[in-house]
Amino acid sequence: MNKDYKERYNRQIILDDITETGQIALSKAKILIVGMGGLGCPISLYLSAAGIGEITFIDDDVVSLSNLQRQILFNTNEIGKPKVEIALNKLKTLNPNVKFTAIKGRLNKSNAEGIIEKYDYILDACDNFQTRYLIDDICKKKKTTYIYTSISDYKGQIAIFDYKNDFSFTNLFPKEDNLIKEKANGVIGILPGIIGLMAANELVKIICNYGDNLLNKLLVYNSKDNEYNILKF
Repeated sequence: MNKDYKERYNRQIILDDITETGQIALSKAKILIVGMGGLGCPISLYLSAAGIGEITFIDDDVVSLSNLQRQILFNTNEIGKPKVEIALNKLKTLNPNVKFTAIKGRLNKSNAEGIIEKYDYILDACDNFQTRYLIDDICKKKKTTYIYTSISDYKGQIAIFDYKNDFSFTNLFPKEDNLIKEKANGVIGILPGIIGLMAANELVKIICNYGDNLLNKLLVYNSKDNEYNILKF
């Protein structure tokens, strides 16, 4: 670690649970963020700042006016531009130590395995069950840690699967027509920030090996009533 590197991450390194050893572990981690919307924005910002070594994000969408209520990487002047290209430019400026890759497209059956197998951790910041089942199938096959997040109206969820037991996302949410054919719901704009940062925090804890994490647990948060519930599998 050179002087600038130590200064950038000083407030993490001086924590007893992280130290230089944990910071080095963060710098070696390779993650994939699926979706650069309301959840992907805060996840990518804070994990970039934390010093994750390699971050790739995949999304096929462009910025729309309705995104700006919650997708904090983007602004009004960027409407109509690809989200991944904007994110790439801004995150490089935030932390040039990180290796960033932007993929403009969708994760699908033809490319999912080839993409996912390159990474240590997959952060699900998408908005549909078809993609989540696909992530679950490939992560199960590759024994890759899968961090699931979702938001709707005032509620959010986080769960982590490492496939060292038989439990998976599909066990938690069996494939049913009413899940696959879900429709978009409203969401309070602050909620994806809360859930996204919780998910980023969980990943740092796993990489640095401290604290009590959400591995094989489901956290359900209701921002309307400040209610937390954690279900153990």
